[in-house]
Formats: sequence, C-alpha cells, structure tokens
Amino acid sequence: MTVRIVTDSTADIMPEVAEELGITIVPLTVFFDNEEYLDNIDLDNASFYKKLQESKTLPRTSQPAPAKFQAAYTQLIEEGADGILSVHLSSGLSGTYQSACTARDTLPEDARKVPIEIVDSKSISTGMFLALQKAVAEANEGLSLTEIKAHVEDQFARTRIFAALDTLEYVHRGGRIGGARAFLGNMLSVKPIVSLKDGAVVAIEQPRTRSKALARLVQIALDTGPIEQLAIAESNEEIGAQLAEVAKASYKGQVTRYKLGAALGTHTGPGTVALIVVNAKQ
Repeated sequence: MTVRIVTDSTADIMPEVAEELGITIVPLTVFFDNEEYLDNIDLDNASFYKKLQESKTLPRTSQPAPAKFQAAYTQLIEEGADGILSVHLSSGLSGTYQSACTARDTLPEDARKVPIEIVDSKSISTGMFLALQKAVAEANEGLSLTEIKAHVEDQFARTRIFAALDTLEYVHRGGRIGGARAFLGNMLSVKPIVSLKDGAVVAIEQPRTRSKALARLVQIALDTGPIEQLAIAESNEEIGAQLAEVAKASYKGQVTRYKLGAALGTHTGPGTVALIVVNAKQ
C-alpha cells in the first residue's frame, strides 16, 4: 500500500526537508496589515520574526481554503497513492482541520475511492513534526493507513508542549490569553512559562528571569515522566542554544532543535522557545 502524508505549514517543516521526506505541505497565509505571505514559502522563520518585531500591528494567519487541500489530495491520487494521511494543527487553534475535512468530503466520486484519513493533532509546530517523521517511516515500511493513523494519534496523546516567553504582550494582543490572564498585571516583568490546552494559552509559572525560566522549563518537562523524545522549537538560534545547554545538563538523551514558525510565534512573540516532550509508553 502506498500511503502519502499531507500536513500544513504550522508543522514548521523546512521546504527542503519536506521534499526529502515526501511530505506535502499546504501553507497557511500570514497577513501583516495589507501584505500577505504564504507561510514558510514567501516568508521564512527569520524574516517572520524580524517583521513581527517591526510591525505596529499583530499579524494574523488564515487557514488554507478547501480547494488547496483538494488540489494536494488530487495530485497525490494521480501519482498513485492508495491512501492519504492528512495531519493538521489543533482544531482549537485554527479551522485548518475542518478545511481539510471539507476538502476530502467534497472530492469527486472517483477520487473518494482512495481513503483519506484526517487527524486533528491537538498540537502544533515540532509537536506535529515529530509524529509526522514517524508516519513517513512507517509509510516507507509499508504499514497500512489504519496502522499509521493509530500510531500517530497515540504519539499525539503522549506529546506536550511547554514554552518560555519574553513577554505576554503578544498573547494578550492576539486574544488567546486563556488561563494566563492572571499574569497580565505584571506581564512585562516576568518570563512566563505557558502551555497549550484546547487552543488557549494556559499559565504554568512566572519566573522573573530568562535563566530561571529555562531551568524551570526543563524541570517541568522532566517531571511529566519517562521521555521518549525531547525537542526544542526556537524562534532564534541563541535562545535555542541556551535551552539546549540547560536541558543537556539534566537530560542525557538526545535533544533535537527545530525552528519555531509563524503560527505559534504570532501569538507568543519573538524570543519564544518551546520544549516538546513525547512521553514514553507506560
């Protein structure tokens, strides 16, 4: 069985990596005032964070239209796919998952003969990419669409994301303050640690310094239990290197580093760094 993998640009996969792995990416659109960019195509990570710091207004992202997903599915079917696994960011953060479902359900009858399974990751960024790497490996091994989907969903159930922010300003401006509202009174004097839950930003702690925030970020991750994978999503290399150094002092396994893209960065701001934990099966 030939299973092909589709995702959206919020998985923060570099185009060359996606091409190497054979993953089809359907990009979201990023808007800065009247300017629009295809996420990670017209605007790479470094350019996005530069514009974010310079912009007086908060950027916004827009989900792909169903037609974009239909075009991707149709091309893969024409290339010989026997099944398609389409994995997308949390439906609590965006309508991208629903757009993909609409695309699948309105395909022409002939195209609907090829099974398309769509997964709501309940995650974002590197949290998605780690599971997508697993899906690609299993597809190359010849596992069935049903098996790959089950394994990906199991990994998402064991994945958690914790992030240290420079400020809550961007979370507040973006309207996704959620359980972090209590931090607002002194949001400029702390380096808050937050997590994602049901599409809202949930407050964990509010250390006073960057060094304390990174140390607590690592400890919180380690406290989740036995770890299968640990990864960093960084808005810039300097902060990513700082977190990696702290993590490696306490965690002896491999720590991989990836770029943090526009989808999460829009709401958390420059200087954000996240630690992604995939807990081991119990």
